[in-house]
Amino acid sequence: MAGEFALIDKYFARPTPSAILGPGDDCALVQPTPGKQLAVTTDMLVAGTHFLPDTDPKNLGWKALAVNLSDLAAMGATPRWVTLAGALPPPQGDFLRGVVDEAWIAAFADGFFACASEYGVDVIGGDTTRGPLNLCITAMGEVEPGRALRRDGAQVGDQIWVSGRPGLAALGLAHLQGKVSLPDPWPRLCVAALEKPRPRVALGQALVGIATAAIDVSDGLLADLGHICERSGCAAAIKLVQLPHLRDVAGSGESYDANLRRFALECQLAGGDDYELCFTAPGPLSLTIAQIAARLELPLWHIGEIVAGQAGEVTVYDPDFNPVNFERKGYDHFAA
Repeated sequence: MAGEFALIDKYFARPTPSAILGPGDDCALVQPTPGKQLAVTTDMLVAGTHFLPDTDPKNLGWKALAVNLSDLAAMGATPRWVTLAGALPPPQGDFLRGVVDEAWIAAFADGFFACASEYGVDVIGGDTTRGPLNLCITAMGEVEPGRALRRDGAQVGDQIWVSGRPGLAALGLAHLQGKVSLPDPWPRLCVAALEKPRPRVALGQALVGIATAAIDVSDGLLADLGHICERSGCAAAIKLVQLPHLRDVAGSGESYDANLRRFALECQLAGGDDYELCFTAPGPLSLTIAQIAARLELPLWHIGEIVAGQAGEVTVYDPDFNPVNFERKGYDHFAA
């Protein structure tokens, strides 16, 4: 395999028209748009923790960038620049360290730059070293001063919304791990949601001035909504009957699998890796939100309300308004 700098030049040094100075120097130089604030986020992806080491490298390249752009989407920011750092194991690495050769690097770069191109960002620098497979991306975007979507603005009485179909990614991971058997076409749909998420950048921008709070669903819907409630000093009530539909995944009639239905519901509420947006907004703006959904051709679901209560508490209710307990709220890297 080629040396470090030859690999960077071959696969990662590409034109950066929006930067003053791109890869190749000690630092990149960028000039934010006058009058805009800079939104900055960093996410790390570790083999065996955030992705299976045998994940298709092209899909991994896409996802590595997409999960960072999802953070910018949650702030209503316009993505501009990213940096990429990676620890790469030797070609003879094992399963836990990952197996990386030049073909793997080429495919990863294809996926990474495909995502960068689709969302209009320039890759302006980074770093590489030897070690267990580990990727770290920093993404930067711009937002109007005082207009960023934040976690701390939810108000009692606001409606709670979520985009897309949370739960598919967690079901896809369980399918790949052999924990569940999904009927067609769910394996294809769920694995695609896991390996190639779509950051909701356009939705985040459309919600500026409408949403009172927002977050991207990375650790699980209950956990991430709990972060909004914690920061906003309020609680949340979620209604099972208003969640996005995943009933078909468990079959119907004689083929109906009640255990799979329960597992799908747990994935929906606590699975994570969805990179959908959960947000709050005043009830009178529900028609405006419906119009945004139609314009973006993206389903948006009103799933509950912000209520008075202990800060951070999220309660799920059945159709008779009885609370339903879910022991797991979401993913925690340091949970026992």
